[in-house]
This record gives sequence, structure tokens and C-alpha cells, in this order.
Amino acid sequence: MSQEKQDQISVTFPDKTVRTFSSGISGFEIAASISPRLAKEALSITYNEQILDLGRPVFENGSIKINTWETEEGKQTFWHSTAHLLAEAVEALYPGVKLGIGPAIENGFYYDIDFGDHAITAAELPVIEKKMIELARAKSTFTRREIAKAEAVAYYKEKNDPYKIELLNDLDDGTITFYTQGNFTDLCRGPHIPNTEKVKAVKLLNLAGAYWRGNSDNKQLTRIYGISFPKQKMLDEYLNMLEEAKKRDHKKLGKELGLYMIDSMIGSGLPVWLPNGTVLRRTLEAFLRDEQISRGYQEVITPHIANLNLYKTSGHYPYYADSQYDPIKVDDEEYMLKPMNCPHHHRIYSRSMRSYRELPIRLSEFGTVYRYEQSGELNGLSRVRGFTQDDAHIYCTTDQLKDEIKSCIDLTQYVFSVFDMPVDIRLSFRDENSEKFGGDTSLWDRAQREIREVADELNLDYTIAEGEASFYGPKIDFIIRDAIGRKWQLGTVQLDYVMPERFDLTYMGSDNQKHRPVIIHRAPFGSMERFTSILIEHFAGNFPLWLSPLQVAILPISEQYNEAAEAYAREMKEKGIRVHTDTRSEQIGLKIREAEKAKTPYMLILGDREIQNKTVSVRKHKIGDIGTFAFDEYLNKLTDEIRLKKLPV
Repeated sequence: MSQEKQDQISVTFPDKTVRTFSSGISGFEIAASISPRLAKEALSITYNEQILDLGRPVFENGSIKINTWETEEGKQTFWHSTAHLLAEAVEALYPGVKLGIGPAIENGFYYDIDFGDHAITAAELPVIEKKMIELARAKSTFTRREIAKAEAVAYYKEKNDPYKIELLNDLDDGTITFYTQGNFTDLCRGPHIPNTEKVKAVKLLNLAGAYWRGNSDNKQLTRIYGISFPKQKMLDEYLNMLEEAKKRDHKKLGKELGLYMIDSMIGSGLPVWLPNGTVLRRTLEAFLRDEQISRGYQEVITPHIANLNLYKTSGHYPYYADSQYDPIKVDDEEYMLKPMNCPHHHRIYSRSMRSYRELPIRLSEFGTVYRYEQSGELNGLSRVRGFTQDDAHIYCTTDQLKDEIKSCIDLTQYVFSVFDMPVDIRLSFRDENSEKFGGDTSLWDRAQREIREVADELNLDYTIAEGEASFYGPKIDFIIRDAIGRKWQLGTVQLDYVMPERFDLTYMGSDNQKHRPVIIHRAPFGSMERFTSILIEHFAGNFPLWLSPLQVAILPISEQYNEAAEAYAREMKEKGIRVHTDTRSEQIGLKIREAEKAKTPYMLILGDREIQNKTVSVRKHKIGDIGTFAFDEYLNKLTDEIRLKKLPV
């Protein structure tokens, strides 16, 4: 941020009101000018899209957002500060430890620590928690200090901390910032909360091994994960949520419901979809496929392997070299397992000269890709090595661009509304690290401006995340909240001016001149595997009727009703209903219990009375008996519930 000073500055608030303040006013003073309560609750500020400590003075005109616990930026500031509190406690309890890094994460924080010869165990975490709360109650102020790089290096040489020295060596020779609270000082860019008193509740959740800087050639440090809150009640609610999450774990439910398996002989991170899971996945695909066709998409299929030169042209190789499998030698050429669908679609577009009259062209594919993930990162369906993306690429003119982005946003929001998943929106832009991003900076500026204009025109409530863009363009990320409040980043809409240049994509305009199309990348689900894992946990395996692998179980009371049960089942199958008839010689109570365990949405009980009256006694999963219905009437109710994609009550 520029520090050019002026006597008065204009500050724009989120509601677009503008107020004038003396230059050098702090974020805390601005918050206090609004209300004492806001000043008390404030944790940091976002000024001109940069998050700052409350005490930092501002010297230029700008836009401000006061970050409280209710904002993501506020939580990140709070958790980052608690990571420093963790490091302070560990240094006090285990003199001589060496500190790595301690960032805030999506939920909480971690710190990577070298404990030397001491093998810390989970039994020691409550002791560290107690020390953290003791230090928090000391009400220590987080103090920011700017020092020269040489002084910073000297400080850590005296402490004999090789990890901090390595981090410093990678930084420019400009100003370095330290933060101090109590007797603890750490290398840090900040920001931090005003003082430690705000941390009222802490829970250290688990220990893990973490190679320094993610490199398996480096030493493995101990990573301590934790979370903190400004109120004990919030921590209690969070721990209750974690218990509920364990019950919803998609790995546990996936096995119980026969949805998928991972087999060591097939390979780690390569899920196999079982019959029930295949029905679930194909139903999801059909839902999105039908919606896409109605919106003008054309489906394509591309191979699982391609010439390495394709990915060199796109830039995926070497940009993502660490997450790709090694090239495969074939005759005199090199091939690679497909890490992305995009380049294949670009080649489909370029197979003939396009006219502006053909645009927009919308190509979609449920395309399987392969990425290398370290074995320690694999996790059920949510982190795998082979997965299928609901990928699509739209090739359009600049005049069509905004309408196409709006259409993509509308599709994505509709998809998540069907599953009752509230959506938060994040605009992911580039930062100043030119090595991370390809293409001309002016095109990036244009793309980011256009995405922001669309978001404003649609009155979207969004945040901006610098540095989170794809290497070829900015994107709109859709972060959904599941039934127990957890957030997941799923769908994306990405704007791309880079690939048309790399692949020399053109169309003939109305002026009979060649022009570059703009590409929009979009994927509402993101990956079928990860979305399914989230869906399992969102519904706790109790899927809506339209999505459930088995929709109805017909349970005859005894064998003499089996023939009638099969006749009912045939009628239901003709209507496209997924039905199973349990004709075993078992007690009806056992049949009901097993259907409940399988989370079957509806159970139809058949006995004498039902056969004579051509009715069915209906039980609903988790609810029980809901009454007796004429079979034809009930069949119509079922088909309506499926057609309307109604959610479970």
C-alpha cells in the first residue's frame, strides 16, 4: 500500500457511503467512529483489499471493511493470531524447539514445529491448551515491528532456528516484519488481532507429520492443528459439529451403503464405483447433462491420454508438473495421462475455421483426469488420483462474454439450490507473483475487471482473494455450506484470454477479419468424486428420493404375497422407479430394520388387507408409518416427488 501522506483522506464503506478522516487514522479509530460496539468486536480491517491490523494507520483514500468474527477475514486474523499463541505456549513448555510456519486455514490453524528428540503425543495437547489460555489471559498486545533483513537473520541465527532463516533467505532484501506478544516474537506479515484477551476458547485437534515446505526430501516436522473461538459456547458447538461430521463421514457411509470401494490391488486413490454408487453418479450426471442440453451445450468425449506437446502448448506442463504423472514413452513420442480436459476441447474448437455466427460454442464433457497426490493426502472420494470433472468450455466473442458468464453463474446457483446448499461467492484474482500466472498482464486486468463488473451487475455478495486465480485467468469460486454448516469450495467459472493465444484460436468476424474468442471454463460440481463425498455427508446418506440408488423397498409380510409384490414392482419399474422386492422368508420386522439401515426412502408393506384393496401401507425412512394409500395414487405421488426433485423433510 502506498504511504504517500495527505492531510485528509476519503474512506468508502461497504454501503458506498464516503466519510473524511485525518490522514494517519487507524482502523480501530475508524471503527470507533461508527460505534463503540463495532470497535470492541473489530479484529482487523480490509483497506483497499489488503487486510491490516486494527492499529495500522492509513494515509491514502480507500475502501474499508471492518472485519469482525462474522467475516471470513476476521476469522482468519483470529486464527492466525492463535497460531502465534500456540507457538508461544510450545516454546514455554518445550525450550529449544524450532518453529516452521503457522498459518490460519479454512477452519482453525496449524503450526509446524521441530521438537528435536522429543516425540510429542496427543496426550500432551491439553497441557499446551491450558498454557495457551493462561497466556491469552495475560492480555498481551500484538505489536508489529519493521526491521532490516540482516537484523532478522541475526535474530534467528542467535536462536539457532534454521527454518526461519531459510524463509528469510527467500525474501527480498526490503523491510521484514516481526510480531511480538508477551515474550514471544515471530517472523510474520500479519495481520493480527489487537491482543490475546480475545481468545477465550482453544482446542488442539490432532497431530500430523509434515515435511518442511512440503518437500519429502526435507525433515518431517510435527504439525499441530487447532481451532479457537471468542466464546466457549462457540467451541462447544463446533466440537458437537465435529461429532456429527464423524457420523456423516462419507468413507464410513460409502462402505455401509455400497457406494464405492478403494482396492489396494487396483491402486490407492483410484475409486471404484459399486452398483449403488454408479446409480447415484449417473443420476447426478443425467441431471446436469439434461440441464446443459437445455442451455445449448454440446457434449464431447476425449481420450484419457494425449501427446505431451498438447500440455506443453497449454502450459499445464510444466506449471503443474509436480501433480502430474511422468510422461509415457510411446514409439518416438511422449504421452501423458490427461491432467486436464481443457486442451482437448481447444483442439476440437480449432478443427475448422469458425464464424462469428457459430459463437458461442459450448462444449461439455464428463471427463476423467489423473493427478498425482501424495499417499498421505488421499482421503476417500474427496482426495483421489483419478476423478471425473463436469467440465465445459465456452468459446464466445467479447460482446457475448458477460451474458455467458451470467448464464454460467445462473446454472451453478441453480444446481446447488436443488440440493439446498447455500452459496458464498469468491472472486479469485492474481497477485504480483508473475511466475504463478501466464499471459499478458493487460489481459488479466481486463478479465478481472469484467468478472467484477458481472458480479456487481448481478448484485452478488462476494469477497476477493488475491493469488487464488488459475494460472491462465481469474475465476469465480462458489463456496457451498452443507447441512452442518461446513464450507466447501466447489463450482468455478473461469475467464481465459491466455489459451486462445497459446492455441491460436480464431473466428471470422462480421468484418471478414480473424479475431480471438474468449474462453470460459466452468464446472458446477467440480469433480464427481469430491461432490459425491460432500453430498453423502450433506444428506448423511439420506438422499432425496430422485437421487437415492434404491427408491422403494416392497416388503411382503409373508411368501404368499410375493407374486403381488413383484407385480407392483413391475409397474413401478415401468415408471422408472428404482425398486427392490424383499421376498425372503424373514419376519417383516427384520425386513423393515434392514431397509431402514440401507436408508431406503420408502417401504411398502403388503399383507391381506393391502392385496384385497389394492393399497399399500407406506413407511418413510426415519419417520415410520405415514398411512395407507391406493397403489395408483401412491405411484403418482412418487413420480411427482422424483420429477420435482423434492428434498427430504
